[in-house]
Amino acid sequence: MILAGPTAVGKTDFSIQLAKRFQTEIISADSRQFYKEMEIGTAKPTEEEMDGVPHHFINSRSIHDEYNVGQFEKDALYLLDNLFQKHDIVFVVGGSGLYVKALCAGIHDMPSIPSEIRQKLNFEFEQNGIDFLQQEVIKCDPEYFEIVDQQNPQRLIRALELYHATGKNMSYYRAQKNEIDRPFNIIKIGLERPREELYDRINLRMDDMILDGLFEEAEKLYPYKNLNALQTVGYSEIFGFLDGDYDREEAVRLLKRNSRRYAKRQMTWFKRDSEFVWFSAEGKDKVIDYLESKIS
Repeated sequence: MILAGPTAVGKTDFSIQLAKRFQTEIISADSRQFYKEMEIGTAKPTEEEMDGVPHHFINSRSIHDEYNVGQFEKDALYLLDNLFQKHDIVFVVGGSGLYVKALCAGIHDMPSIPSEIRQKLNFEFEQNGIDFLQQEVIKCDPEYFEIVDQQNPQRLIRALELYHATGKNMSYYRAQKNEIDRPFNIIKIGLERPREELYDRINLRMDDMILDGLFEEAEKLYPYKNLNALQTVGYSEIFGFLDGDYDREEAVRLLKRNSRRYAKRQMTWFKRDSEFVWFSAEGKDKVIDYLESKIS
């Protein structure tokens, strides 16, 4: 069962309660929670919050490891094969839409990219910054720009190099249908809250992260800021502050604004998948009833 939704909607507590109810385990499909060095800014569940429920793919990698969605697909399928020998249902929880899609339907084989195109785009990024990449993606693929992590230069460069190499944009390739059938049934559940309530939760959670030491954590990771794992909301804004681009107050404003924007992109991604059934994040009993009707 897939349990998805935007950041701060309440997936962690909700999924742990469900996993205890169905006596099963949880696979994280949150690509930011893979990395053990990124603790505060990724809102990982603590051991206390896990309450004895086994979680997989949390703190499973280092920021220095090369790890991508294709590797996650293979690793998660292998793990599921083992977990289904013990459990009738397993929960996959997270907000990384591409990772959820890869696990459910596989990912497309993308064309190879000539090295000179990649080198040229990386040079332009170094010279002109992320704003340049964002504007270029808006020009060639505005649809994909609405859902991509707009603060991640690697994702933006990937979209641009694909377009420059093939003349077709990422949205075109994402629309191609896969023919992969998984050897298990997939139930997709989305959690949502009213927008203002969700945004208030995001702002309050960011305040809590800052009190817990988010700036200090980012400062320790600053020497590695160019690693792909750290090109994400919650860290890149603080790196800009440490670079002297703006003051701490502005960094906090950007942290909250970009987290809200990230949540909006997550919802846009998942809402485009008609297989999701949506529930209020306060509706645990309704979700339990729905799941029991599906697996009985």
